[in-house]
Amino acid sequence: MAGLLEKERIIAGPGFNRWLVPPAALCIHLCIGMAYGFSVFWKPLGGALVGPDGKPLAACAAGATTFWDKLGGTVRALTATDCNWTQFDLGWMYTLFFVLLGCSAALWGGWLERSGPRKAAFVSTLCWCGGLLISALGVSMHQLWMMWVGSGVIGGIGLGLGYISPVSTLIKWFPDRRGMATGMAIMGFGGGAMIGSPFATLLMNTFKTPTSPGVWQTFVTMAVVYFVFMMIGAFGYRVPPTGWKPAGWTPPPAKESQSMITQNHVHLRNAHRTPQFWLLWIVLCMNVSAGIGIIGAASPMLQETFGGQLFGNPEVGFGQFTDENKAAAAAVGAGFVGLISLLNIFGRIAWASSSDKLGRKATYFIFFALGTALYAFASLSADWRSMALFVGSFCIIASMYGGGFATIPAYLADMFGTQFVGAIHGRLLTAWSTAGILGPVVVNYLHDTRKEQGVPFDQIYGPIFYVLAGMLVVGFVANLMVRPVAAKWFMSDEELASERKLAHEKAAAAAVGGAGSGVAAGGSRGIAVLFWLLVGVPLAWGVWVTVTKALILFK
Repeated sequence: MAGLLEKERIIAGPGFNRWLVPPAALCIHLCIGMAYGFSVFWKPLGGALVGPDGKPLAACAAGATTFWDKLGGTVRALTATDCNWTQFDLGWMYTLFFVLLGCSAALWGGWLERSGPRKAAFVSTLCWCGGLLISALGVSMHQLWMMWVGSGVIGGIGLGLGYISPVSTLIKWFPDRRGMATGMAIMGFGGGAMIGSPFATLLMNTFKTPTSPGVWQTFVTMAVVYFVFMMIGAFGYRVPPTGWKPAGWTPPPAKESQSMITQNHVHLRNAHRTPQFWLLWIVLCMNVSAGIGIIGAASPMLQETFGGQLFGNPEVGFGQFTDENKAAAAAVGAGFVGLISLLNIFGRIAWASSSDKLGRKATYFIFFALGTALYAFASLSADWRSMALFVGSFCIIASMYGGGFATIPAYLADMFGTQFVGAIHGRLLTAWSTAGILGPVVVNYLHDTRKEQGVPFDQIYGPIFYVLAGMLVVGFVANLMVRPVAAKWFMSDEELASERKLAHEKAAAAAVGGAGSGVAAGGSRGIAVLFWLLVGVPLAWGVWVTVTKALILFK
């Protein structure tokens, strides 16, 4: 098994079709992307323990009102078996997911570059699926700490390794379309929840009993299914020989949109010493912070802002909702979340692909300038009571949120070269970890503070939008300051040759063409079609389910 994982074993030979690599990456990302959809388990787990009367037991933090009281309840919930978990208890898993994602990507990115994507994806599979199995045991024993350790910590490490495993490889396979290549893979991370959430709901409905919500059985089933898919992806990875280029392609002459693209390489140990790294860190952090907080609150935001207008009774405010009103509004809110999910995924491939023509810096200028304007416009749309304009604004914002994730690896390759781009991307993902805390904390704190001050529900979010717009202005300034990397940071030919030897790279037999030209033989093309169907069918099913939910917005 160890031999099959070595980088020397996955260097592509003549005739390999490079279009086999993106679906391999999607096999990994569609599975680990379920991290976004874990909230589907919160309600069932919150009522997992029932008393003799058939009603759920009280929460471990019952009666807690302040943050510290709730935190004390969470400490008790970690090992208690006589009380239920709250969303506050379970929600810490989100924090663990994305903090560990950034930390593991930063710590082991250099190892990934030398060991290759297959070994990294294999370890990612063991961590993600093994974490699900540990979580299943934790649910069956009602031990919250096992869920935190299993999926949150071990699974979070799997997220980091799986997320960056295809980045460097895809950029090297598609030097002619870097943005499109990374967009295809990272699109899968956004689509993972779109498939995983309804799949998990279907499984829980199958396994649930009067005394069990069927969560641990769902975890076990998903671990098995994900293991198969992720192993297919891991063993589908191939890397091109050093110096390989697509047949008939030569780097185009420099033009304005490509003036930031270098043909040299910066070593991992030096990347973080450049101002460009930290400027791009701010760029990613601000783009994510401004999006993740509001996207996480999308459903309640729509309900509080438009109240009874969601179900044809604009005179009823959110604070006056009956149980029937709440159910109707929640259905519309779910449709809004589904629509945002679709645009998030679409933006990953569309914006990243367009950056190949526009240039990465110009693409981020669009994100920040248009995003700032749209947040201001969303506030005005709420004042005008125009739900169509409000929803449209956030659909575009969601597309740019996803596009920012997919475009940043290509931006890094342009600035620092391709030799260490996966590892450098891993270190930059600490910006995502930071944003995963900063964005939600800012939005939730401002929301709760204004609510306690007695601000009407439909006026709570307006000032919040302007704060988020301010974050985008900071990102705009950071992007404006990005310049080409100084020549002193580039590796010499001797350093590059030594590093390639350490990474077990093999020179291409011919500089152009050869493996992966994209014009494959019939058999290779047929395998590529089947591989794309393997990931395309589940993705299409997830889109169909999401569109079905989103249609309620247009009724």
